[in-house]
Amino acid sequence: MSVRKQWIPLQHLGNKILPCLLASTALASGAFPLDARAAEAPVEIAQAATAQKRITFNIRPQPLAAALSQFGRQSGLQVTAPGGITGDLQSPGAAGEMTPNEALARLLAGTGLTWRNPDRQTVILVATGQEGSTTVLPPVRVGGEAPIASTAMLSSLPEAYAGGQVATGGQAGLLGNRNVMDTPFNQTSYTSQLIQDQQARKLDDVLANDPSVRPTAPRAYGFDFVSIRGFNVPSTAYGINGLYGLASNFSLNSLTSIERVEALKGPGTLLNGMPPSGGVGGSVNLITKRATDEPITQMTATYSSESQLGTHLDVGRRYGETGQFGVRFNGAYKAGDTELANQSQELATASGAVDFRGERVRLSADIGIENNNTNAMTRYVNFGNLTSVPSAPDAGAAFMPDWGYWNSNGKMGLVQGEVDLTDSLTAYAQAGMVTGSTEYLYSDATITNVNGNFNGSPRLNHQERDQIAYQTGLRSDLETGFVHHLVNFNAAASSSETKIINTTGTAFTSNLYNPVASPTPAISVGDPIKIGSTDMMSYGIADTLSVLDERVQLTIGVRKQYADTDSFNASGQTAAYEMDTWTPGYAIVVKPWQNVSLYANYVEALETGTIVGSSYANAGEILPPYKTTQKETGVKVDWGRLTTTFSAFDITKPLQVATAGNVLTGDGERRHRGAELNVFGKVVEGVRLLGGVMYVDARQEKTDNGTNDGKKVFGVSEYQFNLAAEWDLPFVEGLTLTGRVIHNSEFYANATNTQLVPDWTRYDVGARYELESPWSGKPLVVRFSVENLFNTDYWQGTATDKYVFLGAPRTYLVSTTFNF
Repeated sequence: MSVRKQWIPLQHLGNKILPCLLASTALASGAFPLDARAAEAPVEIAQAATAQKRITFNIRPQPLAAALSQFGRQSGLQVTAPGGITGDLQSPGAAGEMTPNEALARLLAGTGLTWRNPDRQTVILVATGQEGSTTVLPPVRVGGEAPIASTAMLSSLPEAYAGGQVATGGQAGLLGNRNVMDTPFNQTSYTSQLIQDQQARKLDDVLANDPSVRPTAPRAYGFDFVSIRGFNVPSTAYGINGLYGLASNFSLNSLTSIERVEALKGPGTLLNGMPPSGGVGGSVNLITKRATDEPITQMTATYSSESQLGTHLDVGRRYGETGQFGVRFNGAYKAGDTELANQSQELATASGAVDFRGERVRLSADIGIENNNTNAMTRYVNFGNLTSVPSAPDAGAAFMPDWGYWNSNGKMGLVQGEVDLTDSLTAYAQAGMVTGSTEYLYSDATITNVNGNFNGSPRLNHQERDQIAYQTGLRSDLETGFVHHLVNFNAAASSSETKIINTTGTAFTSNLYNPVASPTPAISVGDPIKIGSTDMMSYGIADTLSVLDERVQLTIGVRKQYADTDSFNASGQTAAYEMDTWTPGYAIVVKPWQNVSLYANYVEALETGTIVGSSYANAGEILPPYKTTQKETGVKVDWGRLTTTFSAFDITKPLQVATAGNVLTGDGERRHRGAELNVFGKVVEGVRLLGGVMYVDARQEKTDNGTNDGKKVFGVSEYQFNLAAEWDLPFVEGLTLTGRVIHNSEFYANATNTQLVPDWTRYDVGARYELESPWSGKPLVVRFSVENLFNTDYWQGTATDKYVFLGAPRTYLVSTTFNF
């Protein structure tokens, strides 16, 4: 245990902070093994209450469960709260130098709870009047019977915030687990409770709560793409349990095995390494489920329009004297007609997770499989050379041919482990693989006039993709003098191979509003051929230096990135590319008050340069890597049960442009300047809010011969607004009403800004009712919701010039969860 300095008013610091931080960095470089925490003697179990060591606590007002977890980490003690006794109780917090007994008493003030000790190794929370004998708190740790180092992550999932929809923190890649108030970025972690209560079927449904995120692919399209801060982010930029370069295009159509969805806004190359296919606007990390301390057996029956029925089984158990072994299984199946005319889907998925929580070692493994078969799949609409945009057709009356289909399967495996070398030094490693195969018959629609006529070109595509990824590193929590350090060294690598074969059939014509049937195209493809392989490796190190009991935190980091890309066709290798470069990052957090965080960051994103094609004068030349830079500043305020965050950002990304003489370069530029306001938590008891608004001015700064300089970036709305609300009716116990509004302002579909797409607004409503099951005595929850209540028809933007896709029609969702 380390004794931290008490909080000091910022006005007394003068100009001392920066010199101290710089000096401590120099000390850290030569004294990395020093661990002042490990050198201190632990509190003796048998000491009297008056002899308890005084510790500087820094626990803000917040939900009691989260406050107790922070208490456990800061004191090194274990607290058990049986039967969900903490509920929705709030804690007033505890700040200052005091004994653990005094701190716990402050945390429990006004809650109606106290504690008892059946023996000196157990502290149990109880209602006031049931405490029995209260004795000195023993030096055990939170999180089960086994000690957990301050640098652990595998058994340290941040608690849910008030309302349960968002977590109090998340994984920030190289920076490790971070509380939202200590994270110098805009990151939101959505919980499994939100996934279940909102009946989310795909990742798009979860991210529909974030104003900075929009889907850029149709729902029935098998690949996952989103836009973050106006930049396209493909699923190759997603992580699984913090391991990036692993998430597959073929394994994200079900969320049944996902505990958390973490959305980080802004470039993340320093934190997570370079994504194989780009993704400078942000990143998404998926945390898989683990067996909980309490046994779980859930079965959920689902219905969605038009007639899709499904079921989901979720079972988890822990075994061993201290529950050190855990097993979790999730399996789901659904089939039937979707909300689109002529379309049906069959989706089957299964996943399993095992884990071990030892005294100094934590291990886990995940496996998952998924099969997705969809007919009459939807695709993109190309506005071609139109100067006026046709109205969106009836979203439920599919205009795409009914002969299209999507068949895919994917398999994923991931193992990870941590070893606590000391109480404040942890070594970790992860390795995973994903393999997927998909075959789909489709056609985009190129519009020829405002009356909705379009040309179609059938295509049959067969793809196979294999990818492996792994990382290892060290996390250290140490002191150098009065400066606290969180240091993480990380080495990561990934390797992928892609095979594709694509055949085009006979063209056809039809109409958006009055579709014309066309015959099933007589095309076929053979085995896909290898078209590319990518090998990436990087080394990163980051140090977060903090003083004044973490009131001032300075993060300095850098990553060296290597990439080797090869291109192929049926005749063999056609091109090769190698690159290496540095990507630094800097961030600062200042807390003028305990519940307020001011932050700023400068980070970079990295993308591989391209090999110039044959149509340019410099054909065959390899362009240098593209570096995207972000400057961001913001403020976060935790009001106790409600948190608000505000961010302002400026992102500049290079673009390919052709100069005089038809020479292709990477000297073009687009710039996104904007601001975000987010809110989550409880407004008052029984009322929860989640959402916000984003404003972005996205401009093409440098284009071919200056043709489009100053014009808007295609596919990006100036305003995006999301707000979801839940209200627990006080006069009907167990009944909750829900609602959500999503708004996009108008945007241009093309780079020349001649195709203006109208704004749109979508309304969702719903309700859920929780009661006691007559069979098991446990909760039974019934949910009903309607998405796009008024059946609004609208176009959504994409990351491709002139391309849009049709928003989903009114959709009914019903589910019932049984607990056994």
